[in-house]
Amino acid sequence: MSPQSSTAVLTAGLIDVFADTSLSGNPLAVVEDADGLSETQMRRIAGEFNQAETTFIMRSDRADLKLRSFTAAGAEVGGAGHNALGAWLWLAEEGKLGPIEAPRVFQQEIGGEVLPIELRPVDGRIFGHMKQSALKLGPALADVRPLAAALGLAPEDIRAEPAPRVADTGVAHLLVHLRDAAAVDRAEPATKGLLKVLSAVFAEGCYVYAFDRSAPHRAYARFFNPTVGLWEDAATGTAAGPLGAYLESEGLISGAIEVEQGTKMGRRSVLRVSLAPEPEVSGAGIIVMRGRLSL
Repeated sequence: MSPQSSTAVLTAGLIDVFADTSLSGNPLAVVEDADGLSETQMRRIAGEFNQAETTFIMRSDRADLKLRSFTAAGAEVGGAGHNALGAWLWLAEEGKLGPIEAPRVFQQEIGGEVLPIELRPVDGRIFGHMKQSALKLGPALADVRPLAAALGLAPEDIRAEPAPRVADTGVAHLLVHLRDAAAVDRAEPATKGLLKVLSAVFAEGCYVYAFDRSAPHRAYARFFNPTVGLWEDAATGTAAGPLGAYLESEGLISGAIEVEQGTKMGRRSVLRVSLAPEPEVSGAGIIVMRGRLSL
């Protein structure tokens, strides 16, 4: 019996986001011209790519383009993080947006919102800049013992200043300041325990980080998000943005910060967060795979 003929062939590929070299950063699968796909198909395709996230690019009557992103487990994610940045960098690198010879602003429909993204040429590369919403903070955690246990750490590994709390500049994540980079790397979260902690504070993911006041230009972080089936993420714009805004609100940094993430996974990423006049996350990407998706 002959194989079933394909009914659609779509352009697709893989781009390493927040990356300075190939095979680093956070890989994102991208599918163009996805208007004809059903939500079920999108979820199945995301599972087929088996990346942290897959972004589908579609037409929009509200913005330049509409983006929908799904994890490999099939959970849809919003916010302007690596899922959005990678899609625009893909289009720019593929020449689908015309020449990027000076800063250009595009509008994207994502998660029910219309958000801007600016693409800028820098030394032969294209960098995307994504504005974040105004910072919203939840109350400080009064008891860190359940959190420490959920992270596989001792309570004394969690620093009291700035206090662990939920921060949101587009997506609500629990930010946890740890003793040092070694403690960040020692974290071994327990799924059920971390889910319980996140549920209690109405957070999506947990961003553990080390920050040294003597080097306020750099933080070291890891991100865990079991609520959407994403155990560890190599680069998370929706977490780095609120981290920078939170540290600034505490008077610990001013102007900008770089966040190193993914190193423990062997996927070193660098996320740049500027804070004036409002939080903004930026980074570049490298296309590592181009192809066709046959359905």
